Amino acid sequence: MRIAVIGAGPAGMTAAYEISKHLVDKVSLLDVFEKSEQVGGLSKSIDLWEQRVDLGPHRFFSQDSKINALWLEVVKERYDIVNRQTRIYYKKRFFDYPIRAFNALAGLGIFEAIRCFTSYLVERMFPTRDTSTFEGWVTSRFGKRLYTIFFKTYSEKLWGISCSELDSDFAAQRIKKLSLFEAIKNAILSGKGNKHATLVDQFAYPIGGTGSVYESMQEKITSRGGRIHLNTGVERVICSGGTARSLQLENGEIRDYDHIISTMPLSLLVQRLPEVPGKVLEQAKKLTFRNTILVYLRVDRTDLFPDQWLYIHEPAVNVGRVTNFRNWLPSVYGDSGSTILCMEYWCYFEDPLWGLDPDMLIRQATEEIEKTGLVMVGEVSAGHVVRLPRCYPVYFKGYREIMKTVESHLGSVEGLHVIGRYGAYKYNNQDHSILMGMRVSENILDNAGHDLWSINTDYEVYQESSMITKTGLVTSGA
Repeated sequence: MRIAVIGAGPAGMTAAYEISKHLVDKVSLLDVFEKSEQVGGLSKSIDLWEQRVDLGPHRFFSQDSKINALWLEVVKERYDIVNRQTRIYYKKRFFDYPIRAFNALAGLGIFEAIRCFTSYLVERMFPTRDTSTFEGWVTSRFGKRLYTIFFKTYSEKLWGISCSELDSDFAAQRIKKLSLFEAIKNAILSGKGNKHATLVDQFAYPIGGTGSVYESMQEKITSRGGRIHLNTGVERVICSGGTARSLQLENGEIRDYDHIISTMPLSLLVQRLPEVPGKVLEQAKKLTFRNTILVYLRVDRTDLFPDQWLYIHEPAVNVGRVTNFRNWLPSVYGDSGSTILCMEYWCYFEDPLWGLDPDMLIRQATEEIEKTGLVMVGEVSAGHVVRLPRCYPVYFKGYREIMKTVESHLGSVEGLHVIGRYGAYKYNNQDHSILMGMRVSENILDNAGHDLWSINTDYEVYQESSMITKTGLVTSGA
């Protein structure tokens, strides 16, 4: 078989890595096409100011034994365990996340805490009826007051739409079964026996940064005879008679394949496919992605704050999240006497923010981080900007009905497989994309018949669960 993979992010690289194990016996040709100069997609790592940083915070965690085993197979012993600390910044105060009772009381004050608890009790007595939106879903589990304080501002910064227009899928997949009751129970038990991914206090992190996972995959793929074409964009997939048969590269070259795995943004893939019914095309155009602008700041101090990242719920600033790479592993900052912070901003192509020049963005980020009090005036000595188009698939209200139409059409195209955050229009973590890559390889190589659309951020481990520890993989029956 001749197999092509579009995109070298976690899903595409995992698929290619697994398929490359069968080069010669089952596969005669394997090509990976990546538009940028580096593998890793959103999970790549870059070298900056003699340090190693990721594209924002990237925490790998899974309870799936197969995913964890593959991760360890690639990373080997080149990782360490990070003790997670993340907090919420709200009204110039810091709140532990997950919520801890005494911390919340001290931060909110007794009167605000009473208001929040009263709001929760009112919600229990008079439940919100419409939980199809993010606002309704979260309010039903935390009460209106806590929703407003700890969920509304951040979520609307991220998505650029009202939480009343955001589908509840975002909450169901990212917050899952967490509620005020679960948060209080976790605080009382200090996390003992906790398996909720949102509340995990430790995670495994590669010594060379998150991107080193996919760089290691790259080495293995090429050593087995696979080819990874960097700086090589794909214009479109060419179909004939309901079968995907070729790729047209951005330089106009056409290459033939038996199977094509696509991680390119789903809306772009469908709009560039031939033989697409008008209704499907119309629906695909409605799928939207949110862009990210990362502003890295070099700060001439090493003891800023202890968190790996902070969620910024403060309406007075536009930044949504701040990552402190000094608090991951010593291997990423080495002997440097400075700290690199990553300021995250989210926008659409039409927003003025997307068109700002780098100097203006660095100036804005510097002013905002000084405004929070996390950094003193004059401590920022340099800045660097990275723009990431189409990072987040927007779960707007009604998107699921649109996806049914698109999924149905793509499912009818033989030899075409769509996976990944971009490709499947799913808000994946790394582990979800890795799982998609594993499953699509099994479908192609062994006709496994996995329903790739059913893989989502709320999948459960039914047979055997595991955790990566300092000494390796620890498994237990689920």
